[in-house]
Amino acid sequence: MFRFIQSKIVMILMCLLVLLSTCNPILQAAENKKVSGAGLETIAQSAVLMDGNGTVLFEKDSHKRLPPASVTKSMTLLLAVEAVEQGRVSLTDRVSITENAWHQGGSQIWLEPGEQMTLHELMIAMAVVSANDAAVAVMEHIYGSQAAAVEAMNQRSTALGLKDTHFANVNGLPTPDHYMSAFDTALIAKEAVKHPFYMELCSIKEYWLRDGKNWLVNTNKLLWWYKGADGLKTGWTQEAQYCFAGTAKRDGLRLISVVFATPDPRSHLRESMKLLDWGFANFSAMPIINSGTVVERVKVSKGMEKELQLVASEDLTLLLSKGENKNLQKQVVADSTITAPIAQGQKCGELLVLRDGKEIGKVDLVAEKNIEKASLMKTLQNMFTNLFSIT
Repeated sequence: MFRFIQSKIVMILMCLLVLLSTCNPILQAAENKKVSGAGLETIAQSAVLMDGNGTVLFEKDSHKRLPPASVTKSMTLLLAVEAVEQGRVSLTDRVSITENAWHQGGSQIWLEPGEQMTLHELMIAMAVVSANDAAVAVMEHIYGSQAAAVEAMNQRSTALGLKDTHFANVNGLPTPDHYMSAFDTALIAKEAVKHPFYMELCSIKEYWLRDGKNWLVNTNKLLWWYKGADGLKTGWTQEAQYCFAGTAKRDGLRLISVVFATPDPRSHLRESMKLLDWGFANFSAMPIINSGTVVERVKVSKGMEKELQLVASEDLTLLLSKGENKNLQKQVVADSTITAPIAQGQKCGELLVLRDGKEIGKVDLVAEKNIEKASLMKTLQNMFTNLFSIT
């Protein structure tokens, strides 16, 4: 009888172990889903949601190399804007259209060989309606040829640290060995939003070209549909499907959403809005300090002046989950005395932001101005002044 009961107990325990082993993957999956971020999903083959500082909030195969279609022009436009800012070209330049630019096909403004248009108008056409002919005309004007422009785009990619991007043309028409990743595209957008002229171009909703004969309407419908949206670039080819790099800013929080290879018209816009909605619902931006703000004063040793102000080297805004803006502390890390000579902008310390004793952000503190090394006479004078001064 005892052996019978014992065998029954063993069988029951074995059944329980089998049951637990089959349930464990379900429990583990539920736990993983909880950790991964509220079950956010997307039909895009590849996607990423990033804040303006480069913090990844959500990703799905974000480093996958895919054909980007006209999202390519996010880089093309960046180089064109930088060329204008650097004074290498002027917006009023008259650009003569080549046969190569005319021959592009796809989305275009129907440029004719020999036609002239200002560089500004061509950049607007590229930004607003993804004009392939305008993109080639712009880059030929700046670099002399499309091949030279492609080389410059790939060099800029390397400078930005892009690992899964390679350009073979300037407009994204299907061609071998031309690819981008969602993550790399978000990094391009992160750089682009630093340029006010870039954002001015890609936020134009509509524009009349050729003295009002042609009406251009922006392909980025989030400019109408989504609060805070101000860029960036749509794309479609049969090979790439629907792609979109979008950005929006609300209450100081800049979010960048990139989706590649969604299947249906406007699905790239819907998926991007879904990611942005999730980001704005779950995170907030907390401004800590503005660039140039005086944070600390330190003594100067062997200098022409006795004191130096340290200022924040750049804006510091923290990305925080909603409700996490409590128990924050600031801590200055800097030597009490700094020896001259000191150059303006020289790093002299850091401002740390702590939560419950753990660092969550920091910004460099730099010298507000130059301070030269004191002469021997000045050093002696300071020594006598300090000797006989009353504190």
